Order: sequence, then C-alpha cells, then structure tokens
Amino acid sequence: MLPSRRVRILLDYRPALRDRTGVGEFAHQMAAALARLGGTADQVTLFSSSWKDRLVAGRVPGAAALDNRVPVSILNFAWHRFGWPPVELLGGIADVAWSLHPMLMPSREAAQVITIHDLYFLDHRDATAREVRRDYAGRVADHARRADAIIVISEYTRDQVIARLHVPASKITVCRPGAPAWAPRHEPATVGPILHIGTLEPRKNVAALVKAYLELVKEDRRTAPLMLAGQGDSAVLLSGNDPELMRTHVRVLGYVSDAERLRLYREASMLVMASVDEGFGLPALEAMTLGVPVVVSSRGALPEVVGDAGLLADPDDRPAFAAAMRRVLGDPGLRRDMAQRGIEQSRRFNWDASAARAREAFDVAVERRRARR
Repeated sequence: MLPSRRVRILLDYRPALRDRTGVGEFAHQMAAALARLGGTADQVTLFSSSWKDRLVAGRVPGAAALDNRVPVSILNFAWHRFGWPPVELLGGIADVAWSLHPMLMPSREAAQVITIHDLYFLDHRDATAREVRRDYAGRVADHARRADAIIVISEYTRDQVIARLHVPASKITVCRPGAPAWAPRHEPATVGPILHIGTLEPRKNVAALVKAYLELVKEDRRTAPLMLAGQGDSAVLLSGNDPELMRTHVRVLGYVSDAERLRLYREASMLVMASVDEGFGLPALEAMTLGVPVVVSSRGALPEVVGDAGLLADPDDRPAFAAAMRRVLGDPGLRRDMAQRGIEQSRRFNWDASAARAREAFDVAVERRRARR
C-alpha cells in the first residue's frame, strides 16, 4: 500500500444540497466521515453549483464549502459533453476531484474519481431522469475508463461494473453505506403499519408491491395499513386496484423529514422493498439498525445487505411477497428473531470504515494521475 500523504479532496456535494435521498445521504455521510478521518491532515472541500440553492459553511463539520452560483443543469451539460470547465476554474484546487455520480468532474491537475451506485440506466434508459437518459448510458464506459479510481457501494455493483464496463477490478473500491447512529427500538406493543421507503420510480416496483399487499387485505380487512414514503408520481399505484381498498389501507406520504422517517420506522411492523434492482438499498439497513424486520427483493444488492436477517422474495412473484409479509404479520416470535438478526447484521456497515477505504483509493488515484502526466 502506498504511504498516506496530505490530500486535498474536492467532493461533489450537490446530491445532498436539498432533500437527501440515497445518493445524497451517501455524499453527506462520506463527506462527514472523511472530514473526521482526515482531521487537520487532509482538506475536504464540498463543491456545489446551483442558481437557487446555497451551500453554507458548516454544513459538514470540518469541511470547507465551495459554492458556485452556476445552474447545475448547464454545468452538467458542459461537463458531460465537453469536459469543460475544469474544476480549477471554479475555484476547486485539489488533489482529488470526486464525483458522486458516474460522470467525471473535469480537472487539469486533480485525480478524477467517480462513483457508480448501480447500472440500472444501461437497460432501462426510459425509466430514468432526463439528464441520465441523455448522458449516462452512452458515456459511462468512457468515463469509467478514464477515471483514476471508481467507488462503488456494493459487491453487486462492483461485479456489474467489471462485467459490463470492462473495468479492471484493481481500479474499483467498495465503500458500502454505513448504519445510522440509532439505538434499537423497543418492540411495538401492537402490530404496526407495513412500511416502504423509497422513490416511486419503476425499478422500486411499488405498484407490484401494492398489489401483493392488497391480496392480504382481501383475505383480512384488519391487515395493518401500507405506508409509502418517498417522492414520485403515485397515480400508477391506482391502476387496476380497488379504489376503496386503496383509500382505506394505503397511505402515500411523499417525501418525509428525517424525524418523520425515524418515527415511521419505530412504529412499523416491517419494512418491505420489492425493487427489481438496487445498487444497495439503504432503507433496509436503516430498518435493521432499529430492529425492524425486513422483507425484500431477492435481486440486486439487497440479499448482500440483509444477509440472513430478512425474508427474500422474487419481486415478480406477488404471491411469494404476500406470503412473506403474512409470515411476519402473523408470527411475533419470527418478528423478534428477525429484529435481533437485523441489529447484528447492521453492525457490519460503518461509514468511517468506508471513508478509510475511499481514502486509500484516493492515494492510489493520485499516483495514477501523476503517472499519466
């Protein structure tokens, strides 16, 4: 391993600038962990560009802030299409320019590091945001090839990047999200709601999850309600479902605050995720940290995250998902066993450990950059 040196890290903090979903939470927590790890030795600077939203000093203790009043859509178009302007022209003097997405942050001197959370956009371009459709699928292989290092968030994504982008394993470092600093909950006195947390996008497969859940309701109208927390268009959830059952048993909450999310976890009978693909699955880890049983898809990185602590089901098999939820609802002993297993599994995931792995990757990236000059 190369000897560690003082490193100036410029981290693209834009995914965490507003409401933090999975990528934003990863950006924020890794920035905080790197600042703790580096202390006074390293320099961590948060990069932002936005016309409306300001990045204020002190957002992450120990990290500096570089706030540019440049519309993010314009800057991304220039970066992704033309590789210009280099971050140095925007004030980003650094040894490492770390993008929290698969597209490089252009630089003159800094080593370039990208983050690949998943490769869902390669096969499902139409189910992604406009900018992702425009740039990611056609450019990710080239950006991965040119990057000095690649950070991924699971072994599953690592294997996908090697197989589909033909990137050598030596270039990739797995930095898994860490468990939140939450104490395990006290078991609720009554069976609480069934909870889903995540954006209402096609790969989350929420419409199929709702249909599986409504099968339970048709069997027993006393079934606990299904709570859906996350941004997105909920209209698709109504298609082909009984409007009365949707009204009485399904609650669409939209984006929820950190405090509200924690309250929902503490009251839930279980967390459910029927995703057809996940680069990680942070809600599953959050739920296990508190001792909330999890029923999740058998695809993507979710089996890697939950280990033997949760129940797995094929996301295309609605009866299997319904049966797994039924088991958890009807068996208090199973819920207690899953809760304990989940707490133990969650202790395998640590932000500081992931920051240390990223920091080692940055040293190697700096050496690669120097060798290319």
